[in-house]
Amino acid sequence: MAFDRRQFLKGTAWMGAAAFVGGCVSRGHLSGGGSMQGFAAGPIRKVRVGCVGLGMRGPGAVQRLSAIPGVEVVALCDLYAERAERWNAWLKENGKPSARVYSGEEGYKALCDSDLDLVYNTTPWQLHEPIARYAMESGKHVAIEVPAAMNLDECWSLVETSERTRRHCMQLENCCYGEIEMLTLNLVRLGKLGELVHAEGAYIHDLREGIYKSPEEGSYQGYWRLKWNVEHSGNIYPTHGLVPLMQAMDINRGDRFDYLTSVNSAQIGMLAYAREKFGPDSWQAREIPKSGDMSTTVIKTVKGKTIMVQHDVTSARPYSRINLVSGTQGILNDYPFRVAFAEKPGDPVHEWFGEERKNEVLEKYKHPLWKVAGEIAQKVGGHGGMDFLMDLRLAYCLQNGLPLDMDVYDLASSCSLCELCERSSDNRGASQDVPDFTGGTWRTTPPLGIESVDLSKMGLDAGDVGESSAQLNV
Repeated sequence: MAFDRRQFLKGTAWMGAAAFVGGCVSRGHLSGGGSMQGFAAGPIRKVRVGCVGLGMRGPGAVQRLSAIPGVEVVALCDLYAERAERWNAWLKENGKPSARVYSGEEGYKALCDSDLDLVYNTTPWQLHEPIARYAMESGKHVAIEVPAAMNLDECWSLVETSERTRRHCMQLENCCYGEIEMLTLNLVRLGKLGELVHAEGAYIHDLREGIYKSPEEGSYQGYWRLKWNVEHSGNIYPTHGLVPLMQAMDINRGDRFDYLTSVNSAQIGMLAYAREKFGPDSWQAREIPKSGDMSTTVIKTVKGKTIMVQHDVTSARPYSRINLVSGTQGILNDYPFRVAFAEKPGDPVHEWFGEERKNEVLEKYKHPLWKVAGEIAQKVGGHGGMDFLMDLRLAYCLQNGLPLDMDVYDLASSCSLCELCERSSDNRGASQDVPDFTGGTWRTTPPLGIESVDLSKMGLDAGDVGESSAQLNV
């Protein structure tokens, strides 16, 4: 067997009966620090960033962050020293100041203890919470790759640490900055779709080749992503399809998740792939994933809205995040992009807009952030530019002392599905209460507005940036 299951379970198992009984209650703000909703730290003129994890996502982050005026990558850390040294060399070759380099299993601690403002965490999933918690305890703001937490205990840990330390803890949910997701939010805020009633999101992406590819071939170190599929059922990667819908439906800002129910299909695709690719007697074929091919979850909100979320990384089907929002006046659905809405309340809607009208909507209602910085974002790259827009907006908020677009409660609510979906699917779809991580402040927190950046204030122009070479599209 290629990995030690007992050691893996030790680091990722749920927290037992105590978590099952106590995890789904609202703890209020037990940390004593008060709510982080609407929190704005003091302006940071030059945002000094330390990047932890330079395997798959970290290199792209180094390149993107280095393209933003007023942001400097001052520290690099990876388990393997050669990776950190390689990207420090890239910084110097591209006219950037040399960064401090750290390595080893606890190198992140020295990075967090050093002189910087933001820790950018792109490590494997099981390292997200401990590194983020240490960084906040060290007085640093934190941005964490998705999912930022893998169980309820980690969700609560990040919430309570952020509240107590008064440090930002943002999940790097790049899909909130996709062109269609931002168009959706703009249409919703303008009232074009009426009051939203139902939404659907997903992460449907055939990842079998990458999941089974060896680390020596540049894939997941120690097969860590495969391990999660072997050991866990439910939706272990819920945020890409879900968090943009949370913003559109005002989750944690006027409404919140109440409960969910989740079921899994049989596991067929991954096993078939492993047997065909590596042989029926291979260790890959003997490691039977607990995850089904398709996980389907339905969430009910306190105000009676519904959200369907799916996860499938093993079926032979094209990529989709679905991105469907349905309201009293209209509907938008992506993959492929379609839209229709009534011009006047009460008018019937029976057909999707034709190609000409659809293109008019794309242009007329384009989100201001995409109007201002879309050209630059597409040039830099990273999932069609949304990665860069995410980093750009994060930097702009930190530089100007503004609240971030996503806070620790958004992180916790979306990541809570990792455990709650598994509980539900393992118990014949039994409903699971979703905690109120906000401690009740969701009732009075205003919805996310239509936010942009002032490029002239940042000193950024399309001619100042080049295409990045380390951007992933997975």
